[in-house]
Amino acid sequence: MPYIAIVVAVLAIALEQLLQVRYGVMGVVAFVALAIGIKARNSMIGGIGAVILVMLLAQSG
Repeated sequence: MPYIAIVVAVLAIALEQLLQVRYGVMGVVAFVALAIGIKARNSMIGGIGAVILVMLLAQSG
């Protein structure tokens, strides 16, 4: 079980760094909002994070 937690933490940090390099601060803010919304089961915050991520992805494409 501890190994799974370590792997998940490493993946989360890697994803955050990738978002920051590629999409800047707004990418990290959107990812954090999405993660908080999912953990807190708050659809408004999660939706805001998802919309920001989609807008950033659409802008770079």
